[in-house]
Order: sequence, then structure tokens, then C-alpha cells
Amino acid sequence: MQVREAALSDAPDIAPANLSEDFFLDGKVTLRQPIHGYRAAMDPIMLAAAIDVKPGDKVFEAGTGHGAAAICLAQRCANCSVTGIDIQPEIVRLANDNVALNGLSGRVKVLVSDLVRPLSGLNAGAFDHAIANPPFLDINSADISPVHGRAFANVEGEATLSDWIDLLLTMVRMKGAITLIQRADRLDEILTLLRGRAGDIVVFPLWPKKGVPAKRIIIRARKGVRTPMTISPGLVLHDNDGSYTKKADAILRGSACQIS
Repeated sequence: MQVREAALSDAPDIAPANLSEDFFLDGKVTLRQPIHGYRAAMDPIMLAAAIDVKPGDKVFEAGTGHGAAAICLAQRCANCSVTGIDIQPEIVRLANDNVALNGLSGRVKVLVSDLVRPLSGLNAGAFDHAIANPPFLDINSADISPVHGRAFANVEGEATLSDWIDLLLTMVRMKGAITLIQRADRLDEILTLLRGRAGDIVVFPLWPKKGVPAKRIIIRARKGVRTPMTISPGLVLHDNDGSYTKKADAILRGSACQIS
């Protein structure tokens, strides 16, 4: 099964009856998303919270999906703009509907584009930040979900992790920042892909609980700099009773996540 082929030939049903309406950032963001298939949860919110944007900054997002990260970022940072791409036309339409639903049409737009062959109108080096929540699983070793939306979001297709990082580095200006969230067990692969191309790398582990190995990491790097890498203390997500820690809860309600 090729994930890309499945996604293009079996478009998600985004009729209103097949969508749920969910709320993020303590109700400040409303997101309509398919009831079945990929559904935004903590990862895009944590990604959006980790971007240190300045007034007027331009942000590029690869693989925007329903728009969760882009919308959360724009809602938290009122003076930035976000341009996203996704290969699935129906999902792009849903993302732009979500942008309008949240009153952000002037600052957030999502385009239909393949990250391996991006639109010619997307200018390389035009962005201050480039972000992504890439698929976590290599297609050669993944147990692929029969639900096409989940398969497309979670498993690499034609585009490998190398392609995602190549695009992020291409789109961001010199000394601009790229940020992605990924499985912790792919850290060595990511560092290899960044070597000689980006520095000031920050590895920010997301610990499920104290004493439990991190399953997710946020990685930030700056294009064309040589500052040494930093491993951050990271963030503990849950207390022993399963509730969110105070810091994690604050981020989920709209606070920034200081990763360095």
C-alpha cells in the first residue's frame, strides 16, 4: 500500500455530518475535523507553542492538515502570518474553512502543494520560521492503518523525513529557524540530516511522566549557523494521577512553550 496513492484516490469525506467541532487553547480556537481519520491532539498544539515569533514574522508550515498548528500559532501571536501547504485538496479546503471560522483569513492561508514538488509561487528563503509535524513512521517498517487519513498523517509516503527537512531549510531565510515535532527514536536521523546545514539545535523532550522515557521531541535549528547543540530539560506532560502538569496545562490553554 502506498500512502500517497491511497490519500489521493480516496479523498476524506468532509461533509458537515462527518465532522466534529473541537476546541483548543481554552476555547480560543475552534477546529472542525473528520470524526474518522486523523484528528489533531497535543502534538500540533505543542509545535505551535514552541515557535518564538516576533511581530511581522512570516511562518511556513509543511503538511498543515486541518490547520491546527497554523491556527493555534496565529491565535497566540497576533502579529505573525502563516502560509501552509498540504497535498490533499479536500483537507486544504477544510483548513481554510477553519481559518475563516477563527477570523484569521487575513493572516493564515493554506495551499494545495506537494512538498516534494512545491508550488513555484512559494519563494525559497522567504520565511523567518518553517515548521512541521511530519509523519512519524517509515513506510518500510510501519503497521499501516486501514483508515486512510490516519495512514497519510502517520506514515511517510513518497516524501521521507529527509524531504521534509530539506523543504523546511529551503523555505526559511539564512539564520531563520526550523522547528518540528517527531518521535524521540528518530533523533539520530534528524541530527544527521541537519549536520553542516543548521546549528543552534535545541532538543526539547516531552516526558509523559517523571521517570518515563520521552516518546516525542521538539527540535529547533537555525539555518546556516554553527552554535553548538543544547539538550533542554524539556517538559513533563502528566502528573502521576494522569492529569496535566501545571506547565503543560498552561501551554494547552495558550501559553508559549519556552524550549531554550
